[in-house]
Amino acid sequence: QVQLVESGGGLVQPGGSLRLSCAASRFTLSLYAMSWYRQAPGQERELVASISRGRGTTNYADSVKGRFTISRDNAKNTMYLQMNSLKPEDTAVYYCKADGPLFGPRGYWGQGTQVTVSS
Repeated sequence: QVQLVESGGGLVQPGGSLRLSCAASRFTLSLYAMSWYRQAPGQERELVASISRGRGTTNYADSVKGRFTISRDNAKNTMYLQMNSLKPEDTAVYYCKADGPLFGPRGYWGQGTQVTVSS
């Protein structure tokens, strides 16, 4: 069964760092477009960062440029989101998503991991 499992969330103080992981099962992550989204309470889910299949071209939301880095480890079949200089407004549930013919028009989502930035 295809699966995406996020981990690495938690409570961190403003200015701190976290690294989220998204481990893929039953498909080769590097063959698909992958992305991180987040959803804060009462807000719509928003795209944070994406990485293309193959070459791995990355894109970021303006709100996280220069602070977050998306990457993948093909050997581990895992995608990451390194988050530095975290702000309270980064507080949200973070989801990873896979897009491609295997997953249909809506893609495939992980279950999410909570990130809370607070002093």
